Order: sequence, then structure tokens, then C-alpha cells
Amino acid sequence: MKRPPATLADVLRSLAFYPVFWGGTVLMQVAVLVTVFFTPRLAQWVPEHWSFFHRWCVTRILRLTIRVEGPMPEAGVLVAAKHESFFEAIDMPTLLHRPSVFTKAELFRLPVWGKLAAQYGLVPVERNAGARALRRMLDAARAMVAAGRLLVIFPEGTRTPHGARPPLQSGFAGIYKLVGLPVVPLAVDSGPLYHGWIKRRGVVTYRFGETIPAGLPRDEAEARVHAALNALNPPA
Repeated sequence: MKRPPATLADVLRSLAFYPVFWGGTVLMQVAVLVTVFFTPRLAQWVPEHWSFFHRWCVTRILRLTIRVEGPMPEAGVLVAAKHESFFEAIDMPTLLHRPSVFTKAELFRLPVWGKLAAQYGLVPVERNAGARALRRMLDAARAMVAAGRLLVIFPEGTRTPHGARPPLQSGFAGIYKLVGLPVVPLAVDSGPLYHGWIKRRGVVTYRFGETIPAGLPRDEAEARVHAALNALNPPA
């Protein structure tokens, strides 16, 4: 899917989207302060409802249609997702039930948000981690699996333009091996419509690929995940 030209309606919808979504986000930040310091049990509520609110803004204001193909994954798997824009990062708690996402450890060191991330159940990933940090990450991931949570990782490591097919980050293979879970690849084509200041109306598709079993050789696992992540990309 190529990036369509922006229409006047796209511009007007985008201008309406930003004050509504970010205004609501400011209110959510106030809720974060209450959640973290007074009622920690609401730590699940704030990120999920922020995600639900974002989906509402996307579908009602930007007029995006969200399409899901393939069977939804259940607990006990590692979802490996394509990352083209902030859309899928914010949308994960709406798409999946209480996903536990592998997240840069820097987020956990932020005031307030770091505590909320830990309470919600995100898994910190330390770059160039030593053995102790690696154990903490695995302990956190296994605790989430034991609690019936889905694990989610963006194996490309960062946002990539639609059509780009970068190799998976080396950390993915290590996590795949250590957590010992089957992998469900998740392709998404949000980039052409959502990435950038002017959002375009259209259809964003999620496509869940065939489950890849645990315990495969590294090269085979990476090749299968890479191909499935790029299933919605145009042919090279």
C-alpha cells in the first residue's frame, strides 16, 4: 500500500484529532498520578482506557477502519509485531487482552510513568544487559506468562517505513530461546495512513500469521518471523 495523497478532509480530520486525543491524554496523565500514588489497582485501567480512547479517536475522527485477519492469539505465546507507527504501540491493549510488552528499560526510570509501567506489567529490556538484568527480564516475563498474560515484542526494535524489510534485532532470537514460547507473528500496515502529522482515511490491517513453534534453530525462527511480519508489505 502506497501512501495516498492527503485530501482537505484528511487535513481537517487531523486538525480535529490532535486536540481531542492529546487533550484526553492530559486528563489521563492526571489519572496516572491518582493511580500510582493512591489507588495502584487502577494501574490496569489507565493504559487500557487510554488505548480504547485512542481507538475511538482513530475510528470516529480520523475515520480509519481497523481490520483483523487470522485467529487471535491466546495466552502462552509470544506475539512478534511489525512496527510502522505509534498506532500499533498505543493500540495493543485494545487489540489484545492485557498484553505484556517488552519495553525499553529507560521507560521504567521515568517519574510516575515508570512506576505505572511496572504496575501494568510491561517487561523491561536493558540494552547491553548483564546477567543480572537478563534474569530480571526473564523473571518478569515468566511472571506475566504465569498470570495468563500475552507477551508482545517488536522484534525490529524501532519504527520502520512501510515497505522496508530490516533484519530482526539480535535480541529477538535470545528472547525467543529463553522464554521458550511459540511465536505468533503480527503484520500491520499502519504506516501509510497513520505515520506523519497528516493522517489519511483508509483501512489499517492487522494480520496474525501461522504460529511458529518454540525451539526452532535461530535462523529458521528468524526467517519465518521476518517473512510473516512483512506479509502486508508490497513485493520488493
